[in-house]
Amino acid sequence: MKRFADLSEREILALAIASEEDDNRVYMAFADDLHERYPATAKVFEGMAAVEAGHRRMLMDLYEKRFGSILLPIRRGDVNFFIKRPPVWLTKNLSLDTIRREAELREAEAYGFYKKAAEHAQDPGVRKLLADLAETEQSHEEIAANLESAILTKSERAKEAKTSDRLFLLQYVQPGLAGLMDGSVSTLAPVFAAAFATHNNWQTFLVGAAASLGAGISMGFAEALSDDGSITGRGSPVLRGGICGLMTALGGVGHTLPYLVPDATPNAFWIATGIAGLVVFFELWIIAFIRTRYMDTPFLKAAFQVVVGGAIVLAAGILIGAS
Repeated sequence: MKRFADLSEREILALAIASEEDDNRVYMAFADDLHERYPATAKVFEGMAAVEAGHRRMLMDLYEKRFGSILLPIRRGDVNFFIKRPPVWLTKNLSLDTIRREAELREAEAYGFYKKAAEHAQDPGVRKLLADLAETEQSHEEIAANLESAILTKSERAKEAKTSDRLFLLQYVQPGLAGLMDGSVSTLAPVFAAAFATHNNWQTFLVGAAASLGAGISMGFAEALSDDGSITGRGSPVLRGGICGLMTALGGVGHTLPYLVPDATPNAFWIATGIAGLVVFFELWIIAFIRTRYMDTPFLKAAFQVVVGGAIVLAAGILIGAS
């Protein structure tokens, strides 16, 4: 890559034009991504993109006056001044925080570039334009705030908050809850079957750990492969799969860990089984609470459904193990 100090004025202007074009296209990509979920904020980014397009026109006019119409093919990646960041704008259904943080970083980087470029420029006209653009970029946060105040009305903010809650539910709560329910309930049978069949805590722990890990991997892949999120807006399949797999494994490990009680301990089996039963009670209570909190299910109804299902699986495991 080329050092910033080695750039000519022509290269600086060409780089500035390319950077403004990149920012314009990225902001338009953000606006397109936000259009369905957050239409008001999408208009904010459309306004920011329009500002960047205006900057590009001013820079291009000056470039053509000084150096003609042939634009040098130089971009941010060719100069070591710019920070290399992952292209988040290529990802669909990004969170508002991620998008706004990327915009803030771009504006801060643009301000630093124009300030340094103005100090480096020899031509008075070039220096003045770059200095003016540095001031504009420094105040771009205020421009964005003005755009937001004009576009994001109280009702629009309320709509976006509701949409954000719905996306949080789809992207985090649902896969996490599905995993927790599967891990907590489905592993009851193998864990307690092994416990009552062997009356050996260590063997039971190994069975429970294997069942929990296997269920976590299976549920994680199933969730990730079920929906890529591009149409439903449920977010990254890798993230959802990771959340679902982790919660599945945790749900099974919770009532498996008590069987780490050493077998040499007096009444070790019954101590471990008693603790495991208590853990199962809290697991089912947490599941019922989450369903009430996020799924609008009455607590008693949610608790009844979860407890009945868990009790059936638990009884099946004990009966099979004891037979």
